[in-house]
Amino acid sequence: MRVAGWVVQKGNEAMVWEARDESPGPGEVLVEVAGCGVCHTDLGFFYEGVPTRKGFPLTLGHEVSGTVVVVGEGAEEWIGRAVIVPAVIPCGKCSACGAGRGSICPRQVFPGCDVHGGFATHLRVPALGLCPLPNLGNPANNPRHLDLASLSVVADAVSTPYQAIRRSGLDRGDLAVFVGVGGVGGFGVQIAAALGAAVVAIDVSEERLNLMARHGAELTLRADQVDFKELRGAIKSFADSRGIPSWHQKVFETSGTPQGQSTAFGLLGQGGYLAVVGFTPHKVELRLSNLMAMDAVAQGNWGCLPEHYPAIVGLILSGKVSLEPFIERRPLSAINEIFAEVHQHKVSRRIVLVPEG
Repeated sequence: MRVAGWVVQKGNEAMVWEARDESPGPGEVLVEVAGCGVCHTDLGFFYEGVPTRKGFPLTLGHEVSGTVVVVGEGAEEWIGRAVIVPAVIPCGKCSACGAGRGSICPRQVFPGCDVHGGFATHLRVPALGLCPLPNLGNPANNPRHLDLASLSVVADAVSTPYQAIRRSGLDRGDLAVFVGVGGVGGFGVQIAAALGAAVVAIDVSEERLNLMARHGAELTLRADQVDFKELRGAIKSFADSRGIPSWHQKVFETSGTPQGQSTAFGLLGQGGYLAVVGFTPHKVELRLSNLMAMDAVAQGNWGCLPEHYPAIVGLILSGKVSLEPFIERRPLSAINEIFAEVHQHKVSRRIVLVPEG
């Protein structure tokens, strides 16, 4: 089938629209893209020299929703289904997958890194791990009338913090602190609040913090207006007022900046937990002995296992996690301008690029 996509020939040079032929092989499907979110990982590949595994030329984009239009042998059940394509697709057969560690599967497929991604008309991926969606046209399934394109952000911006939160063991009555609440962090705040945690949001943007105060954050703090000692003190007072000990406090680094990572590490208390969710290619100097001295834990998080996706979709369709206030649709044809705007921090919402026609 003839498809087309925006191809990066060389980092930091304008993407070009190119056509190619794609046919799904055994166990694969071809998804007609409804929407593809713009992630800061894409910007890392494009602007900062973070290497993709396939190398350029390559179509980026890993937050994809769409409809299966062509199937390969063994994937016939998917034809015509509306789906979310996981950002990390494990093979399901190797020893890592068998041990429940699909996030480190050596044969995983990461669209826009291992194969051509979703800034295109169509995307060819393994059928294994696809998240099927209910009929969105039925109000009983979709009371908020969300469209298929908006659900693309589930594939990373919502699912990645979900897995990090689940891994942390966050429970009702615990404290969740999010450092950076644009994109991934904003959805993380909502998920933690939906699970019954008391949530603190830290950011440098008053606009983002005001939005989070309406969507689950009980305390918001401007990291650029208070020094670290004041920041830590405010969080301690908040936790003390609710009787939450340090070993029931989970810190989520979702800014993907060196400053945010330093702040998040510094907020760890006795028996605390740090989830590293954001990514930066820049080095951060930390005193790792703090983990030893406080018997604390720091853990990275790569994507989200496909088996978690149905629960995440359930949170969204039930209204416990909101998408619309946090996303903005733009035409796919504007991709080069959009990348520049996001890179220059001129955009506050998660951009979803929608193919025209």
